[in-house]
Formats: sequence, C-alpha cells, structure tokens
Amino acid sequence: MKAYTIIAALLLVGLGFYFGNSFKEESTESQHQDYTLKGSFENKEEEDNANDKSIANQDIGYNDISAAFANQEEATIALFERSASSVVFITTSTFQQDRYSMNIYEIPKGSGTGFIWDDMGHIVTNFHVIEGSSKFTVTLADQSSFEASVVGVEPNKDLAVLRIIAPGKSLRPMPVGNSNPLRVGQSVFAIGNPFGLDQSLTTGIISAVGREIKANNGRIIKGVIQTDAAINPGNSGGPLLDSSGRVIGVNTAIYSPSGASAGIGFSIPIDVVKWVVPDLLKYGEVRRPIIGIELLPQQYHSSAGSMIKEVNPGTPAEKAGLVGVKRSSSGKLIPGDVIVQINQYKIKSNNDLILALEKFSIGDEISVKFNRRNEFKQVNLRLASSLN
Repeated sequence: MKAYTIIAALLLVGLGFYFGNSFKEESTESQHQDYTLKGSFENKEEEDNANDKSIANQDIGYNDISAAFANQEEATIALFERSASSVVFITTSTFQQDRYSMNIYEIPKGSGTGFIWDDMGHIVTNFHVIEGSSKFTVTLADQSSFEASVVGVEPNKDLAVLRIIAPGKSLRPMPVGNSNPLRVGQSVFAIGNPFGLDQSLTTGIISAVGREIKANNGRIIKGVIQTDAAINPGNSGGPLLDSSGRVIGVNTAIYSPSGASAGIGFSIPIDVVKWVVPDLLKYGEVRRPIIGIELLPQQYHSSAGSMIKEVNPGTPAEKAGLVGVKRSSSGKLIPGDVIVQINQYKIKSNNDLILALEKFSIGDEISVKFNRRNEFKQVNLRLASSLN
C-alpha cells in the first residue's frame, strides 16, 4: 500500500511537470505571436504615417506648382489690364464718286492696330495699315472714337504716325523698352485687333532676332524680331511687349501661305521706332543723312558693291569728286564709281549702303572707299540732310 502511494505521488509530479512545461511553451509562443502582431501593427502604422507624409508632400508640391501658375496668370492678367488702355483700333476708308449720281461714297478699306506714343495724341502704327486710304478712325479702349490725321510716314521701315485730338485723361502712353538686349526664349505678349476683334492678347516667346523682311516698297528691314505669339491680319501696328509691359517691337507681318498665323510673326524693333518717330513728329518724314547720289539698280551691273548712277549737284558726293555712269563720245557707257566700304562697313549691295548710312547722323564725316574702273580710291565727305 505504501509502495502504491509513492508511485501515485511520482506519477502526479511527472504529470504536473509535463503540463507545466506545455503551458509555459504555449504562453511563450502566444507572447511571441502577440509581439509579432504588435510589431506588424506598429510597422503598418509607421507605413501609413509615411504614406500620409508622402501624400502631404505631394500635395505641397502640387500646391506650389498651382501657386506658380496662378502667379504667372495673375502677372499676365495685370500686364494686359495695364497695357490695353494704350492700344487702339484703327479703321481706314477711301472715298469714291458714283459716275452717274456724282455722289461721294465712303468705302471701308481695312483695319489695324496702333498704340499711344505720347500725351499729345500721337499714335504709332504700320505704314501699310494706312497706305492708300483717305480717312482714318481711331477707337480707344473705352470705345470712344476720333478721326485721325497723318503726321508722317516712313515706308522704308513700314512705320507711320497718326494724331487724334482727345481728352488728356483718355491718352495713356505706352512705356517703351529696348530691343537691343533681347534674347531668344524671352516671353513676349502681343495686343491687337485680329480680324477686327478688339483688345485681343496673344502670348509666346522670341523665336529669333536679327531677321530680315521686305517692306511693301521692296526695301529690306533688318534686325527684325521673330516671335511665335499669334499675329493675324488686324494685329499689324500693335505693340509687342516684354514681361514688364514695355514695347519692344511693332507687329508688322506674318509668314503664312494661308494669311493666318502659322507660328511665325515679325516685329519691327523698338530701337528702330525710336529712331524714326522723332523725325516723323518733327518733319513728317525721316530726315536721313545722305551722300547725294542715285544708285544703279543691282540687276544692271555685276560688280560687288553699290554703283553710282548719278551724282546730284551741290551734294557731298559731287564735292568729293565721285562720278556716276557716263557715256563716252562714241556712245559707249562708262561705269560709275562702285562704293565698296563706308568707314568699317562693307558694302556688297545697294541695301548695304542704305543701311550703313542709317548708322550715321547728319553732319558726320565718313570715309568712302570705291572702285573706279578696277582702281580702288578713298575720299572723305560730310553727310548732308535729305531735306535740303
């Protein structure tokens, strides 16, 4: 009996030890699972927080971009609102007499754009906008209209100046900039009246500088600004502005077979305008420095340079001894002097000579190098005025 009791006690101790270890292992595994689950939840929470921060950062970047665009739009809106009051709508017409009734009829001819130059009512536009017309009407931004008179024209630069008599408060001159430092890629803004739709704004960049275009009379205009800002019929004569709202050019032409904007437009540089307009205001035409010669058309000679056809009497050219085309006693034509250089400027064509003279002022003394029957000579002369 005693032995039985001892065996039973040992069996109970063994069972207790066994179940104790099992419970301990289960508890440890449970704790490990709890730890693992807890770690997973903590990692998930950290991941969620990181995602939230990433989304927040994305929102901040998006907001920054939106703000940048908003600021740019606000700047463009402000530029237009500030500048539009200086841009005018020009309509032109001619008069025709009926052959039967003898009545005079006014016939609309065209339209274009211009901008206010000063508080005296002077309007700058293109020459081709008013060419061939008899009556000119200028409509301001407040829709008030005034009949305009022609102050002066310069067909060689496709520029003209009109004048209106309007209340001073209606005249807001447009600030003028510089075209010399312009760079490709610079933002530009064109305000005009394309197809008669007044107060239209187009934007773009300077695509190129130093381009050449032909005026209606065939003369070359150099240093022209090329832009991709949309320029259409009716934009002619309107201002091309920089991002500060200053005029840097006068929109004058588009390059398009269809006659509509094709991404290439041209503007006369404001530096040329600033050179032309003061003479138009004072004299009605550009007071150019001249040598006093008539040039032989380029197609009539093969010489590299500008051949003198005729020397006008009493001019600097005559005083310097330059000679034009002559005819010998036997009837043979003797070529005139061929100008090949003025100061440092090489002359290869008639246009080169015209453009070179524009760089000087009346009264300047210049050096003229020329070819006289295969012998190069040089003379100095003082430039006279085209008005004399």
